[in-house]
Amino acid sequence: METKTATKKTPAKKATTAKAKTPAKKNAAKSLEDLFEDALKDIYWAEKALLKALPAMMKNATSEKLKQGIDKHITETEGHVERLEECFKALGKKAQAKKCDAMQGLLDEGKSIMEETEPGAVRDAGIIAAAQKVEHYEIATYGTLAAFAKVLKEEECLKNFLSTLEEEKKCDELLTKVADTNLNSKAM
Repeated sequence: METKTATKKTPAKKATTAKAKTPAKKNAAKSLEDLFEDALKDIYWAEKALLKALPAMMKNATSEKLKQGIDKHITETEGHVERLEECFKALGKKAQAKKCDAMQGLLDEGKSIMEETEPGAVRDAGIIAAAQKVEHYEIATYGTLAAFAKVLKEEECLKNFLSTLEEEKKCDELLTKVADTNLNSKAM
């Protein structure tokens, strides 16, 4: 007859790297409305910075489908900026941009990818990868802004965010389609 030895379980050790709570800055958001306005300034900066970066991506692309997709997205991004300005206006605020560190990082990464790849299919694959990271960031941001606008009953902003969100999702789908139509295979 076998005897089973009982093993004594010890509680897991607490993480020793836990830090204290981050103190809020003086001008920290105190309400959802404040957080909403801050996010609006952030994405406004991001869209304007993207408008400056997209032409370089298009110039460095070699795939005609990719160039056409980027060109279309430049036009859409101009519309995104206009919608954001409409939202500021609906809130009774002056359109104001606040540097978006996330977008800056994504754009810097995209530039690095172009510098670190040879022109052709490999660079095109890298441009698509970088562009999709940007699209995913924008999809997350516009989804969050739409949720905030809904709670805050900012109907015009909500309508604009949902329109932009749909365009961002379609752009992401287009990039996937371009990558899947032999482009990634050519990059091998």
